Amino acid sequence: MDDEAIIKLSHDQAFVLSHWFYEVENSGELDAIVRDRAVWSPLHAISGALETTLAEMFMPDYCLRLEEARERLVTATYGDSVEAPGADAAS
Repeated sequence: MDDEAIIKLSHDQAFVLSHWFYEVENSGELDAIVRDRAVWSPLHAISGALETTLAEMFMPDYCLRLEEARERLVTATYGDSVEAPGADAAS
């Protein structure tokens, strides 16, 4: 099958997900998170696509932009007064 699946993400979603992929891939935790090695292929494809489309990767204020994107996503998903599940967890 040569059909493609198209996934649409907001810029903030793409940015935060790209950072998460980077952290997981570089931590060596991918084996524990994704036990089915067939799933790695689409994960690497998504990760690579995100890395090549996001200019933030090369900006000096990367960390600030990432935190702002995270805050916007959490607020949009959970609102201002609700703490997101795992909000105290790093990355």
